[in-house]
Amino acid sequence: MFFGWLKHYMPRSLYGRAALILIVPIVGLQLVVSIIFVQRHFDDVTTQMTRSMAVELRLVLAEYRQTGTSASAEALRIDLVEGGAVQERHRWYDFAGLVVRRELQAAIAAVQGVDLPNGRVVYLAVMTERGPVVLTFERLRVSASNPHQLLVYMILVGILMTVIAYIYLRNQLRPIKRLAAAASAFGRGQVIEYRPSGAVEVRAAGNAFLDMRNRIERQIEQRTLMLSGVSHDLRTPLTRMKLGLSLLEDEEREPLERDVQEMQRLVDEFLSFAKGASEGDPEPSEPFALVEEIVHDCQRAGLAVELGEMLGTRDEAVALRRVGVRRAVENLIGNAVRYGTRAVVSVALTERALRIRVEDDGPGIAPDDREEALRPFTRLDAARNQNQGSGVGLGLSIATDVARAHGGVLRLGESSALGGLRADIVIGRG
Repeated sequence: MFFGWLKHYMPRSLYGRAALILIVPIVGLQLVVSIIFVQRHFDDVTTQMTRSMAVELRLVLAEYRQTGTSASAEALRIDLVEGGAVQERHRWYDFAGLVVRRELQAAIAAVQGVDLPNGRVVYLAVMTERGPVVLTFERLRVSASNPHQLLVYMILVGILMTVIAYIYLRNQLRPIKRLAAAASAFGRGQVIEYRPSGAVEVRAAGNAFLDMRNRIERQIEQRTLMLSGVSHDLRTPLTRMKLGLSLLEDEEREPLERDVQEMQRLVDEFLSFAKGASEGDPEPSEPFALVEEIVHDCQRAGLAVELGEMLGTRDEAVALRRVGVRRAVENLIGNAVRYGTRAVVSVALTERALRIRVEDDGPGIAPDDREEALRPFTRLDAARNQNQGSGVGLGLSIATDVARAHGGVLRLGESSALGGLRADIVIGRG
């Protein structure tokens, strides 16, 4: 578009754009009034006053030509001095002075110069039959007094109206900001109190948001109850199967026990997915200490995982759901050692974001399949090693839910150090 380049200079915030909408018309109106009305009005007034003054000046000059003096000069408050010359001085912002000079030169013959040194006096040099003379009179007699007052009043009224309009507009924008804050908090897994207010359209949007939030909460609750119920009910027959297997011979029992353990692990994954990232409230936590604790616990469980680089201030705290972050990192580590031989966990903490990275030396995930891999119950077994068993496709989905609950994202890529999959949990701090 022709005006597309203007987008780079437009305000980003709603307040800035609203202020621009207010200020541009007011300033534009003042400019139009100043140029069209003020200039033409004062030009006309100055022209009429100068022409009237020119009549008196011609009378004084006529008497001087006849008698060498002017009896009317004193009565008309005009000083006449024989001889001399004047400088044609003029202040750059004195637009009315241009009109005065133009009209005097047009109305009086043999004008040699018009000096306008300030706003108080005018010096007019004229060549007559008796020689040059200088006529002096007050500037107020040829131009309106205080022509700037109207502009000052316009500016003051414009500022006052802008302030009043901004206060009113801020009250109208506050419900929109509250709605945005409630929606942003809900996107991070937090539910804050919100009541629709403001204009009819804003109230309608607020009510629609509340309805949507309630439906999503009901769906999450139903999903959690369903998966929890199914997983819980499966534990009873699994327990009976374990008791029955304990009575069998070792040769017959071992393969069946492996199947039962696999089923138990799948049930645990279902329960983890059902719980999601809603356990606990965000609390100030030290990311380095939390990740070191997780890695140490995984090492005690026999997993081939080690700590990588720790970049940033160690003692700095970040608001985290410790249970959710632990579950997400443990799932990423579990996936890494299941499909590879070892995993490396690193942390980077900056002023803007926290990044927890888990890398492995496995086959990785193709770029075209990474978005699909983040969905629940997705298994890319054709591209992943299954020598150490296969899951139900919930590990990456759980990590994604945890990242979103913190207002962040889970990013998949290729590990430049190990050559396998690189999974980054990135949580913004702004």
